[in-house]
Amino acid sequence: MTVTFESALLAALAEGLPPDAVLTDEAELALHSHDSAPFSEAGQPTVVVRPGSVEQVQHVLRTARAQGVPVVPQGARTGLTGAANAVEGCVVLSMVRMNRILEIDTANRLVRCEPGVITADLAAAVAGEGLCYPPDPASWETCTIGGNIATGAGGLCCVKYGVTADYVLGLTVVLADGEVLRVGRDTVKGVAGYDLTRLFVGSEGTLGVVVEATLALRPPRPPELALLARFASTADAGAAVGAIIREGHVPSALELLDPTTTEAVATLGHPLLATGAADAQGSVATLIVASDAPDAAARVREMAALCEGAKALSVAVADDQERTRQVLRARRMVMPALASRAQEMPGEVTAFIEDVAVPRDRLAALVGRIEEIAEEYGLYIATVGHAGDGNLHPTVVFDRSDPSAVRRAKEAYDAIMAAGLELGGTITGEHGVGTLKRDWLVRELSPRNLRLQREIKRLLDPQGLLNPGKVLA
Repeated sequence: MTVTFESALLAALAEGLPPDAVLTDEAELALHSHDSAPFSEAGQPTVVVRPGSVEQVQHVLRTARAQGVPVVPQGARTGLTGAANAVEGCVVLSMVRMNRILEIDTANRLVRCEPGVITADLAAAVAGEGLCYPPDPASWETCTIGGNIATGAGGLCCVKYGVTADYVLGLTVVLADGEVLRVGRDTVKGVAGYDLTRLFVGSEGTLGVVVEATLALRPPRPPELALLARFASTADAGAAVGAIIREGHVPSALELLDPTTTEAVATLGHPLLATGAADAQGSVATLIVASDAPDAAARVREMAALCEGAKALSVAVADDQERTRQVLRARRMVMPALASRAQEMPGEVTAFIEDVAVPRDRLAALVGRIEEIAEEYGLYIATVGHAGDGNLHPTVVFDRSDPSAVRRAKEAYDAIMAAGLELGGTITGEHGVGTLKRDWLVRELSPRNLRLQREIKRLLDPQGLLNPGKVLA
């Protein structure tokens, strides 16, 4: 009987993994072939493995290295750049079974956990101990800590509390050769040697596989109060953002909805945006601002006055928690509202959520350019973003069964990337590069910078087997 390469690989993997950790069913292979990104090529994996321990991860990587097979690490596959897409014939290394919270250290305000822990579950667990883990990606109810670390995820509260990278104190990583490496520290401060922890954060599984993370915690966040302001133009809303930042305010959320997004949320029925709920007429932009400062009520009133000074058409100020939840719900309604809008459109409608960031004082200029791009390419593009840190998420909705619409969507995507760079920005603020933005990374970084990054990749993964084709072209 001839032993095929595939059967030899499966037999070798099975030697160090329990039977239910090795998946070869066609449906499972298809399910694990891609993340949530559009326009990103994906191959067919040979096998999906779901290890439950560090030793099993080591076995998988050593086996793959011995046979020259690429390995693609995965979490919940909520990523939006193709970073978790399979490559042809690879081993998909799904980390979802390594989902234990190992320790909550209240004295030192840190938590140790495995990469498969769901972000919302971690937040709830530490909250039960009187602490807070602030990073809150939009997909926090399903995305994993390992995925957040791999992509450098952000979230709604970044403007005050920072992104995932700001909370990673240490990592345990399995390298391409199966060796375990511990980087980082448990101390509040530490500058011994190069910062290898930051090197692995945002590396999208191309340098090593995170098997444990030590994360910093904070005291619980105070209750928030919020306001919702409507403006005749995005430029006016941008002026309000600039005024809030210039006056020294540190809001816990500062979110911008362009007129297209505002209309979608209003149509879905948010009471503060629905027709007749304010004195605004026609197309409007919306700013949602929150504060969890000790004097939140005073801060919100001051920021409301700044919005009025920036020609707000209306400002609704929440004076209690219920009203605040209502204001913040407008931001949470964005994706359901756009999904509802898509259902009304003919064809096989899909959408991709873009991620581009510019200096904060150029935010309104970028939104204006996106509005021009939507008109130029005849597309429905709704822009929402973290205005406080200049990070926008234009969402392009189009009919994927229409070749013309697909072509125009891709061209619009490129035009948005180009606009961000022209305004002194970056092609990604929090989603990562994956395969979707490899070509644009070449345009953003200098040739010497790219060479150095490729040299680091070769040093840690000389055979190029860890998530090949991602980040670096």
